[in-house]
Amino acid sequence: MLSFFRCARWPFSLVLGLALLSIQAVDARQPDADALEVLAQAQARASFPLLREILTIPNDANFPEDIEKNVLWCEDAFEERGFVTQRIATPTVPLLLAERKVPEASKTVLIYLQIDGQPVDPSRWFQESPYEPTLKQQDEDGNWQALPWSAIENYDDDMRVFARAASDAKGPVAMLLAALDSIKGEGLTPNFNMKVIMDFEEELGSPRLPAAVEKNREMLAADMLVIFDGPRHITNRPTLTFGARGIADLTLTTYGPVVPQHSGHFGNYAPNPALRLAQLLASMKDADGRVTIPGYYDGIRIDAATEEILRAVPDDETGIRDRLQLGSVDKVGRYYQEAIQYPSLNIRGMQSGWINEEARTIIPGWARAEIDLRLVLETDAERLVGLIEEHIRKQGYHLIDTVPDKAIRMAHEKVATLTWDYHYQSFRTEFDSEVGLWLQRALVRAFEEEPVRIRMSGGSIPISPFVTTLGVPAVTVPTVNRDNNQHSPNENLRLGNYRDGIKTMISVLTEPL
Repeated sequence: MLSFFRCARWPFSLVLGLALLSIQAVDARQPDADALEVLAQAQARASFPLLREILTIPNDANFPEDIEKNVLWCEDAFEERGFVTQRIATPTVPLLLAERKVPEASKTVLIYLQIDGQPVDPSRWFQESPYEPTLKQQDEDGNWQALPWSAIENYDDDMRVFARAASDAKGPVAMLLAALDSIKGEGLTPNFNMKVIMDFEEELGSPRLPAAVEKNREMLAADMLVIFDGPRHITNRPTLTFGARGIADLTLTTYGPVVPQHSGHFGNYAPNPALRLAQLLASMKDADGRVTIPGYYDGIRIDAATEEILRAVPDDETGIRDRLQLGSVDKVGRYYQEAIQYPSLNIRGMQSGWINEEARTIIPGWARAEIDLRLVLETDAERLVGLIEEHIRKQGYHLIDTVPDKAIRMAHEKVATLTWDYHYQSFRTEFDSEVGLWLQRALVRAFEEEPVRIRMSGGSIPISPFVTTLGVPAVTVPTVNRDNNQHSPNENLRLGNYRDGIKTMISVLTEPL
């Protein structure tokens, strides 16, 4: 009563407004960093069976029957937590939307989760199966030793679970479900509506996603997009990533004799397609790794404000080179963060003839390179591919998009086939956007330090259809350890990151919008 009378001279509307704000603050019951740590510790242990269960389901998108098992699992998991689920049909496997509304909420957050994983070669995994999650701990010699799963009850932060998709990206799915369980147990609820979109073909490039988003605009409508995917900064500090590069890929093939020929009989006579391909690819870049094709980097400008943002990322350039065992680095940018602000031209694989124990003395019939282009917001995939095509023609090649027949081979000195596919464009969100400021508040509350803010990651995630079609800003909240062998054999998830991921998501879910 004393406080009320002290405020009596204030306008009633102001007093009422302050009272309502006070009530909202009490209702929100935002856990502080200490409370979040206690909740995350408890929920990590409680959710280890859930983590193990989701990782046992094979999730290579090349096998639709396995993907269906994942869809069913996700339907059950989200429906158990009060979500209404709906499949979004595509020509292959569906997307899955799970929605949960909050009474009187004024904002809707769309959350993106990836469920599928990279293909596996079980022979290269140091365990019985990539789909049998295995708990491991490093010994004094740095080797990973398997532990009984029961040891996870008394885990330490540096223990890891090895399984396909442990980090990319079923681990974050388990973190979100665990966070939902935790806040329910505390009687807390977000003050915003949630729509969770689950992608089961991300590792295939999400080829059906753009059309599905376009067709279901109203169903997917939201105020902002949060992506729970990817690794934290190498320091393992809390991280927010405000953009990602897009991607297109090309297949380039050069030709020699119509069938492989004896190198003794026809060496020095029949042109070697592998050599021609090597020369052609080498003509596209200089010795410092910079693309030499005129106009390739047009439109990219690193101004003073951008420079400040990039330099604020606490990268250790010496440490990066040491970790990759590189005596030198390309000079596209002066440092790592600057380098990934530009489009790339990467040779991701080459093939011609035979090598190793299958090597034979022949002139190959063809040589092929697979190339990927990482795109940035200022560049257009069609323009870059057009520049590459023009460059190839200037090297004397007759360029086609099919396998050449005899007439084409005989009519031209040099023939090359180029095909390409555009997956999705880059996206970038401002640091001071509503979603950016909201997530920064949540992470500061959880970890009592400012997160590392990354302008744009070097990798690609299929988010641009949401950004461009739905018109919503997007930010990625990465949680997993960077040294997780993502896309490789022996993928793993550090348990300290799993707990911190749950802590992150509890804080996000309880941060008012």
